[in-house]
Formats: sequence, structure tokens, C-alpha cells
Amino acid sequence: MKQKSIFVCNQCNATSPKWLGRCSNCSSWDSMEEVQQTSKPHLKTFDSLQTAKSIVYLDEVPVQEQERLTTNNAELDRVLGGGITQGSLILLGGDPGIGKSTLLLQMCATVPDSITPLYITGEESLYQVKMRSERLFDKKRKIKIAAETDMSVLDAVLSSDEFGLVIVDSIQTVFDPNIDAPPGSTTQIRQCASLLMKYAKQLGKPIFLIGHVTKEGTIAGPKILEHMVDTVLQFEGDKTLSYRIVRAIKNRFGPTNELGIFRMVKNGLQEVTNPSELFMSDYSTSYAGTSITSTIEGTRTLLIEIQALVAKTPYPQPQRSINGYDYKRFQMIVAVLEKRIGLGLREADVFVNIVGGLSVEDPAVDLAIACAIVSSYKDTVVKEKTVIIGEVGLTGEVRAVSDIEKRLSEAQKLGFKKAVIPKANVTKLELQTTLEILPVERISLAIKEIFQ
Repeated sequence: MKQKSIFVCNQCNATSPKWLGRCSNCSSWDSMEEVQQTSKPHLKTFDSLQTAKSIVYLDEVPVQEQERLTTNNAELDRVLGGGITQGSLILLGGDPGIGKSTLLLQMCATVPDSITPLYITGEESLYQVKMRSERLFDKKRKIKIAAETDMSVLDAVLSSDEFGLVIVDSIQTVFDPNIDAPPGSTTQIRQCASLLMKYAKQLGKPIFLIGHVTKEGTIAGPKILEHMVDTVLQFEGDKTLSYRIVRAIKNRFGPTNELGIFRMVKNGLQEVTNPSELFMSDYSTSYAGTSITSTIEGTRTLLIEIQALVAKTPYPQPQRSINGYDYKRFQMIVAVLEKRIGLGLREADVFVNIVGGLSVEDPAVDLAIACAIVSSYKDTVVKEKTVIIGEVGLTGEVRAVSDIEKRLSEAQKLGFKKAVIPKANVTKLELQTTLEILPVERISLAIKEIFQ
């Protein structure tokens, strides 16, 4: 067998016979890594096709309900789709210091007593993990821990029936000594993830992998890592704030639009059972440039606060900035306000922020963003205890939104008195509510209702 070198992109897994400064497939800069490859003679054989016994008809496959392991953490169970599926491989990614290790170490302490967790640490010493556990746990819990990164050593450990749950912190530190590549390289991550997936499927044990992220916010390593695992969880949040959000961006055993909300406190991560109150804890109706809207994330309905600031600028190019929402859609809302209601924003900077560090993609918050901008521009406050819901179209119309009953029910529960909603939603409204419903067809009518 002959050894030869090839170059593999650590972003898209494309190969090249020579080093390239920029990947020809995904256009990533400085992403090509050298890998030693063994070439073997190609043998044509048809025996494997004749002896394959795993080919069956689809309707003959027995249906088995996936057994789930509860973490006794309602927010984490929600994101996972109702708990941990046995034999699943789960990847958790997030910025350094956001709380990934804290979350999974807390999970080890809350799983049922019949499950013995194994925490494999490749970045911290046993003493460091011990110190964190004393801060997080109220009572002692039997958790096995190993400071090991060699897959040849972990092979015997993972094959043991002693453990029912495994955490690997992190996948970038684990290496296979049979591979001539450093830990964290494309080849090592792909090989180690493949071995861990084999253990998870064959032994029926759930395995959690903690993954680093790049400066762009994507999980470091080849994209094939995210394709191989069953579930990809993204840990989000501003480290200067106490809120943390876990999103499922891939889940073979549950929905991908769920999120779990936590608050970082002295004793670790605390579940947030009523996030609407959390995101609106400092809300005041006495300030211009604020509005309240309702958004839906998975099965959860949230009331969130929108803040806007419009200020005249002496510069020829006014600034446009938004945190927590799609920038292009925000630009569209500004253009509609200029064109359809004649708001003079061409000589003004416009800044919009979704309070609490939350990122949303729900177009039902369009109207609330528009009203917050108008409120700041006119220096007029929105009507007290009013929730604003609606999607804004290019012609200035207010379009219907989904799940209007759930949105109004959450607003009513939190003490709101009025709701501005699309007129098209009123005809289909089945909820008996005490809210005063203000139906609108166009954004100009909405502004009159809110600021009259």
C-alpha cells in the first residue's frame, strides 16, 4: 500500500491534490489541511451484493417506540423532543464560556438514579470539574468521570454496561492514535465522531458531544459532523446578560423549532418557566419607542418587547441597525414606512433591538417593529397595555398570522387589555377573550389606532 498526501477542507470536506489558499468548493479561506491517505488496489466484486441480508421490504420493518430518558429538566427535555432518545448521538455547540459544560454536568445530576453518567473531560482536569460540581449540586450524586482523550483507551470504557449516559467534552480534543493527524483536525473529528456514533447505536446508549464554534458562530470542524449526529443543539446568549437559550437546529427524534430558556445564576443554569415575564420584567409604557408583540417558538408563545430609536443624522448615509431580527426584513419595514405613510427616515438613523438577547424569525412581529419606529420618530408612547401583532406587506397591508388564539391567550394571561391584529384573523378567531380587539387592514390604520 502506498502513502500519499491530500488536502481536505475543514468546512465542507472537499479534497484537493495540492494545497489551496481558498477552497474551490465552499470559498473558505485557509481551510485546507494535509491528510495522509493510504491507496489500496481497487477490487471489483459482486459477492457483497449477493450475501447482503439487511435488505428487506419497508412494510416488513418492525415499528418500535423510541424509549426516552428524562433529564428532569423541563427546558432541556422540551428541546430534545420529550427527553433523550436511547442510542442517540447529540451535539451541543456554543460560544466559549456560555455554559455548555455547566448544562451537561447539571444534567448528569438530574437524570434518574438508575442511570450512571460518565463525564469524559478532555479540556479540564478532574479537580476543575470537581470544583464546578460542588458549586452546582445541592446533594451528592454518583457520577463517573475520566480525563482521557485517546479513543483506544476509551474503547473499553464505552463498551462497559456500567454507564447509561456519556458526555464527551469536547469532540475537538478526542483523537484516534491510528490516524496521522492532530486532535481537532478534520480527519480526527470525522473518525472519532464515527466511532462514537457506532457505540451509541450498537450499545443503545445516548452520547452527548460538546463542540467548539468558530468566530462566525458555526460549529468548528467539518460539516459532516452535523450530518452524522442525530441532534444538534445550539447554545445562544450574550455572556453579559443572564439569559441563555438552547435551540434544536437538527433533531431526528423531535421538532427543530423548539427552544429552552435558562438564566445563569450563582448555582448554575436555572430553568425559566415563564419567559414572557422575564423578557418584559423592565418594560414601561411611559417611554416612546417601545412596543409589545407576541411570537411563537415551537410550542411556546412569548411576549417580547421591541425598542426603537430614531435620531436625525448630519451624515449623508444614515445608519440602519437591528438586533435579534432579519436585517433585510427590517430594511423592508423602514422602506414601507417611508413610502406608504410618508415617514421621513431618509435623514435619520434607525436602531431597533429585541430586548433580552432573543433572536426571532416570526414575521408576526413586523407591525410591532414598525410601530416602535413610529413611536420613537413622533416621540409618542404606544397605548397602555396594548399588544401589536401582524405581518407587514410591501403595499402597506397587514397580513394574517398563524396561531392568533395562542398569541392573544398569552397576552390576556399577562394582563394586556387591547390587541391590534390583522383584520383577516378576526373572521377566523374562535377564542373567547376579554381583550379589546382592534382589527386593521393597513399599516396606516394600525398607527391611527395605536397613537390616536
